Amino acid sequence: MQAGSICFLTVLREVNPLAKPNFQFQKRQKELEKKRKQEEKRQRKLEKTPERPAMNPDEPLPPPGEVPPA
Repeated sequence: MQAGSICFLTVLREVNPLAKPNFQFQKRQKELEKKRKQEEKRQRKLEKTPERPAMNPDEPLPPPGEVPPA
């Protein structure tokens, strides 16, 4: 730095001695990250679970406790 030059940060500190953190921005970023993680988790669950065959509405339902034929 040259003698007599003014540092931008020095000027900024003189104008606003204590810069406040932007909590709304931080909160929004945290919410977006949480949603992204939930979506990734949902996608992983969908990939794991096997697809069930569609039920025929004309076919009667099996009695409770009985496994339907494949």
